[in-house]
Amino acid sequence: MSSSSNKDTSDEVILKPMYRLPVLIILTGLIILLTPAAKWIALTISIFGLFLLIQSFTLKLKFTSKDLIVLQLDKEIRRFPYDQWLAWRIFFPKLPGILYFRETASPHLLPILFDKEMLESQLRERVGSLEIRNE
Repeated sequence: MSSSSNKDTSDEVILKPMYRLPVLIILTGLIILLTPAAKWIALTISIFGLFLLIQSFTLKLKFTSKDLIVLQLDKEIRRFPYDQWLAWRIFFPKLPGILYFRETASPHLLPILFDKEMLESQLRERVGSLEIRNE
């Protein structure tokens, strides 16, 4: 009885947050603030970066054997079953990047607010055959 529950949870991976993208966006906004450009542009960019920074503290991605689960403050807010996935790709892999994946119902774009190497590893392990590779 307990061995089956251990097996279910041992296959679960929760990605560690990475703060590089939000900090980069905030710094970009602050640098623009120092230029003669419109202050509202700098403020908008910095506020967006702050929003992403807050999201990186509150959101988690959890990989299970059947689903990718999005958690906010440890509460499930969305579940993406792998059997509904059609394709996935990481755009701008040298930068913090954006995860694109397409389900049968709709496409999704997520800023990478998590450990990118761990994210790629889990995607390749669980839905690797669906990766859209650069040619």
